[in-house]
Amino acid sequence: MEHEDERRYETRADRRRALEQQRSARLSHREAKRASLRRRLLQVGGGAMALAVSAGLAVTVHLNGNIERVDIGQGSAARPAAAVEGALNILVIGSDTREGIGTTEYGVGTAEGGARSDTNLLVHLSSDRKSAYVVSIPRDSMTKAPTDCSDPASTVDNGEVRRWNDNFNRGGPACTVKTLEGLTGVFVDHVAVIDFSGFQAMVDGLGGVDVCLPQAVHDEDAQIDLPAGRQRLEGKDALGYVRMRKSLGDGSDLQRIERQQAFMSSMAQEVTDTSLLLRPNRLYSFLDAATRSMTADDDLGLTRLMSIASSLKGLGTDEIVFVTVPTEPYPADTNRVQWRPEASEALWAAVRDDTALPGRDPKRPAKRERELTVVPSAVSVSVVNDTGVSGLARQEAAALTAQGFDASVVTTPPTGTVSGVFVHHAKGDEQHARTVAAAYPGAKLKVDETLAEGDVRLVLGAGADPAREVPNSEADGPLPSPSVTAPPAATDVASRTASEDICG
Repeated sequence: MEHEDERRYETRADRRRALEQQRSARLSHREAKRASLRRRLLQVGGGAMALAVSAGLAVTVHLNGNIERVDIGQGSAARPAAAVEGALNILVIGSDTREGIGTTEYGVGTAEGGARSDTNLLVHLSSDRKSAYVVSIPRDSMTKAPTDCSDPASTVDNGEVRRWNDNFNRGGPACTVKTLEGLTGVFVDHVAVIDFSGFQAMVDGLGGVDVCLPQAVHDEDAQIDLPAGRQRLEGKDALGYVRMRKSLGDGSDLQRIERQQAFMSSMAQEVTDTSLLLRPNRLYSFLDAATRSMTADDDLGLTRLMSIASSLKGLGTDEIVFVTVPTEPYPADTNRVQWRPEASEALWAAVRDDTALPGRDPKRPAKRERELTVVPSAVSVSVVNDTGVSGLARQEAAALTAQGFDASVVTTPPTGTVSGVFVHHAKGDEQHARTVAAAYPGAKLKVDETLAEGDVRLVLGAGADPAREVPNSEADGPLPSPSVTAPPAATDVASRTASEDICG
């Protein structure tokens, strides 16, 4: 019996061992299958990833290859410096190639033929990407311009007066940039030239754009025949709508600009409503259409375009503002216009200095004030009055002196071009300037290489408010009461936002 029990025990033990071996074999087989599956998935995934990367690179190369390149600094000996770090100015030109009339090569055509800038837009993107201005420049504007854009010695100051549209015809994008920068002091970061066929393809890439006509329009020159009311236009009709001039309103270029701005508002709404950036097929179609007809500077490629677009993803249509350079009839030819000096300079100053447009309250969230690190008595500040109001500089210098600043008045002829308050300072000397700016909420800081460290220049322009007490004031008593005020800033720059109803 004992022998049988022992054999039975050995059999059970053997059975357990056999079962363990079988289980281990099954687990090993499963693990082997899983490992094999993982290897296959990694191979497939790696291949898919490699394919995706290759496809992405191929798309990037293709789209970048679509773009013609141009040197926008050609013929410019000295260009203005970018005033505010992070802000971007992009000149967008709609080109009428006028094929069959004359050459379409830049710089070869004459004012009677060749490429002409049918539409001129300066797009300003604020440094914090909380707002965007789209400035329309009337093509019939008569302005100073370099006589020979290819000659670095030929500038706006020693140039001639000619129609804005002719700058592109004379020397392409570089001539337009040279003229704009010379007239305004605004630095142009990038240029994009889009021809008519590209515009049509871009509209088609969006699936059409809504417009609103107050009356039915039949225009043989623009090749459109459209009913009144709200309607959706695709390529050819959309081009005719933005180009027509004689069949609607008073036939002026200024009214055509209004229609173009309404159309661009509708485009912005379309891009936002359809989440274009989140739809690869639509986005590719749009970008392919845009780049196939684009001429741009060397730095404006697909990567840069997508980076700019990504930085604007939080920008609402109510923060996209369309504005036209203020004009008045040109005395020598009332069919032309000239820029109104004070109003146009106020507009360009807002673009140049990245401030709110004249007549519009800034909607940017207030910045949290940092603690001031320099006391007033450590700051030497010279006060400049650019308004022409007698006694304004002396008044503000006295208010600053009462708080401990070493303030003095600089007597210079006013230009009348400054709007608001600017605090100039040496490079790397921002803290001194911040203490002065604290007396003028909303003041803009600006680097001035002519100033020594510790010296600050306060420039008072139209709309400047009297000095307030700074948080670290060293005043013994109340500040002197102001007796004079700066004139109001110009507010006659008409504008519209991209969120406005196109039928409004």
